[in-house]
Amino acid sequence: MSKQIGAPGKGISRRRFLAATGGTGALSLAGCTAPANSNLEAALAQQTDGLPRTGPPEVVDLDELDGQVTMKTVEARHDVHPGETMGGPIQLPTVWAFQANDGTPSVPGPMLRVTEGQEIELTLDNTEMSMPHTFHVHGLSKTWENDGVPTTTGVQADPGESHTYTYTANQPGTHLYHCHYNTPWHMEMGMYGIIRVDPEGYEEADREYFTTVREWDTRLSRQYGGEDATYDITDRRPDAFTVNGRSAPYTLHPEEGSPMIVESGDTVRIHFVNAGFMSHPLHFHNHRFTVVEKDGGVIPEAARHGEDVINVAPAERYTLEFEANADPGIYLMHCHKVDHVRNGTSYPGGMLNAVVYADAMDTDIFRTLMGYAGYEV
Repeated sequence: MSKQIGAPGKGISRRRFLAATGGTGALSLAGCTAPANSNLEAALAQQTDGLPRTGPPEVVDLDELDGQVTMKTVEARHDVHPGETMGGPIQLPTVWAFQANDGTPSVPGPMLRVTEGQEIELTLDNTEMSMPHTFHVHGLSKTWENDGVPTTTGVQADPGESHTYTYTANQPGTHLYHCHYNTPWHMEMGMYGIIRVDPEGYEEADREYFTTVREWDTRLSRQYGGEDATYDITDRRPDAFTVNGRSAPYTLHPEEGSPMIVESGDTVRIHFVNAGFMSHPLHFHNHRFTVVEKDGGVIPEAARHGEDVINVAPAERYTLEFEANADPGIYLMHCHKVDHVRNGTSYPGGMLNAVVYADAMDTDIFRTLMGYAGYEV
């Protein structure tokens, strides 16, 4: 199955991407990419103690699965930005990822998508991990034993065990899920993701993208990975900043990253989730949007207004819409705590993504950006 182009959601087709970039030939048609430098290829080939490498978050249609899914906990390695451009490479040698059924483990975890009213049976498979985990979902009303908090429910999946949670998709909106066992440590290790409940009769926009943002203190991953690092929760020092688990320029990679690719005239709907511990004021260049949902609640028309920065606090979810009516080009979306737009001491990088018009992709500047991201067009 071909990988999606751009962020999870409803983007452009691979055929349209190839046409817009001028891509030709068997390699392009097969979806194969050639790294812009051999160092990136070598970085992607490396393993940490035989651990699997994460992929981008997959979209899991729970309606097609009759609401049943197994979420497996997997120890893996994660490339935040594997190339040497813009302050790279940045890698998390060990993460604890979620994997849906027989899919690829990812950070953030797979995006679960379901229609309002669907009964959900989610089995947390912890048979291969050495510490307990749980599964906690924001937004949905649920029974006590399914809340996913071991301290107050007494329910957890111990090492070598599985546990099945049951829910009803009873609150439309975009919601956060995460492990709630030793929460700050387990989320810092990558155990979070999005569950989207579409209301009955939901109409998608022309383009619709789902995005999580997060800041990381990579000392925890490096400590578990055997490096000379010591994590201290009382002295947390974020040093990596991501959009859907990647730092710029890798955020712009069309298959591994999450560029928001649009056509002129599109109605664009973006769903933001903050899975970090800090607020992030997210700014769009050259586009004004309206907020249409917050934490699953629909914003009344009378309360909507144009804006270009939205401050997303930890665990908050916002859905916003705008028209792709700018001069076709490449326009940044980034955290306006601009010290979060870096990789180490290298700026720009970090929590930065872009709205990319398809008409701007057959240009030298787009090809240059793809080179930074490690994708050859």
